[in-house]
Amino acid sequence: MAYTSDIQIAQAKTLQHIKHIAQKLNIDEDDLEMYGKYKAKLPLYLIDDEKVRKNNLVLVTALTPTPAGEGKTTVSIGLTEGLNKIGKQAMVVLREPSLGPVFGMKGGAAGGGYSQVVPMEDINLHFTGDFNAVEKANNFLAAIIDNNIQSKTNNLNIDPRTILWKRVIDMNDRALRDITIGLGGTANGVPRQDGFNITPASEVMAILCMASNLENLKKRLGDIFIGFTFDNKPIFARDLKAENAMTILLKDAIKPNLVQTLEENPAIIHGGPFANIAQGTNTIIATKMGLSLANYVVTEAGFGADLGAEKFLNIKSIFAKLNPKCVVLVATIRALRHHGGAKPDEYHISDISKVAEGFKNLEKHIENIRKFNIEPVVAINSFTTDSIKEVNFVIRKCASLGVEAVLSKGWEKGGEGMIDLAKAVVNVVEYKASQYKPLYNWKSPIKDKIEIIAKEMYGAVAVEYSKLAQLNLKRIDRLGFNDFAICMAKTQKSFSDNASLIGRPEGFTVTVREIEIAAGAQFVIPILGKMMRMPGLPAIPASENMTIDNNGVISGLS
Repeated sequence: MAYTSDIQIAQAKTLQHIKHIAQKLNIDEDDLEMYGKYKAKLPLYLIDDEKVRKNNLVLVTALTPTPAGEGKTTVSIGLTEGLNKIGKQAMVVLREPSLGPVFGMKGGAAGGGYSQVVPMEDINLHFTGDFNAVEKANNFLAAIIDNNIQSKTNNLNIDPRTILWKRVIDMNDRALRDITIGLGGTANGVPRQDGFNITPASEVMAILCMASNLENLKKRLGDIFIGFTFDNKPIFARDLKAENAMTILLKDAIKPNLVQTLEENPAIIHGGPFANIAQGTNTIIATKMGLSLANYVVTEAGFGADLGAEKFLNIKSIFAKLNPKCVVLVATIRALRHHGGAKPDEYHISDISKVAEGFKNLEKHIENIRKFNIEPVVAINSFTTDSIKEVNFVIRKCASLGVEAVLSKGWEKGGEGMIDLAKAVVNVVEYKASQYKPLYNWKSPIKDKIEIIAKEMYGAVAVEYSKLAQLNLKRIDRLGFNDFAICMAKTQKSFSDNASLIGRPEGFTVTVREIEIAAGAQFVIPILGKMMRMPGLPAIPASENMTIDNNGVISGLS
């Protein structure tokens, strides 16, 4: 049987006009801001807080992933299809893909197989321009900062050595990590060290995902902390009068994007922060929009539950007053083999002993989710190399913990392969759901909040701080930001800050290298270990396998 790629499956689908998808949500065509036939922006006035409180939110996360990922987006989309098949009105709310991973190592992020959102090529490539708007707003602020340093009028006396704001680009480009700008003479600015982050790591992206409306977006953009003056006074974006222009650049990007699944169910895609260096979840506006329009909303958080889900539950859910009623933990047999000690060339070799050892990682994630007073369901994302013996072992082990584990075949069969998972999720939502609780109080001291996450979520025995991190803590205290949330930056490959410690490591200490401030987003970012906010391309980028023909048909995008 010939292999059919994700893009071939997506291109074979005859899409419904987006106005017909909107009709399923009782949205009038006049309320749509269309981007062609198959994409539309939704106005914020469709959000209904009473419906948000009443309807059901399901979060999809995962165990600690292998480098290839374990299929959270595919499961999220497939679960939505499955819920609709059993008679529930459901929609999926996802993040937008970044061009960095699309052209780099992972490829696209629109699901896979028969559990995809479409038009797949558009979603993965530029989409409706939201990332471009974030990039422009971010870099506008950077230009205003350097212009103020150069200018003789309205000069704020900014000390260039203290500037924390970096430029961004939505591409993996290691050569831009550390650069020198302003060379070439006095007309070209003041020389200083600078650098680029990737767009999903921008605080503007974080702010877009935390904002509740346009006015709140503008307030948060004005609160961005820039650096200090020569006489040690803090400078914010509002001091540069940058917030209005930045908001203007984001006036369309703040509106969620409506598309469809392969089975013609509604899907919202909006915002795209990474979870290892940012909060890793779609916008609050998108999630609330989904909950205003559908009885069941399935959303996902990036990487393992120690990263994206922790931030979803401790940051986003608190600020937005959300009440997630079930968490789906995605697991693959290959990831369990990995955490049991299998090498990459052994990931596809059946080995019950490695699966048993690797189960310790999944068990820790199950324990962690229950700390939020939420009951998990385990979705075993099916691969052809899984053995029945291994799958049944995981199902039995989960059952011994009082957790239902379900074999999920969304990639192969779409919604038909996700009916059992949908039923398991509904069972939790309708019979076992309770009011979730966060892990910490935002008003606790910064070090206490960091320690709670490190010990409760990661299993660390202690937290150490570098001299720079200790200085950062003093700066946070001086600026009055102690009641901010914590957005940890940590490797996605381990519970610890050491990527090589797989499984369920014990007895380890995590080290906070430095702590960044995202005042507009209202969180601080402790950086554990060596985390890069501008990735590089692999030796053979995914882009090398992509082609486009004379008719504009794309191949090789996954």
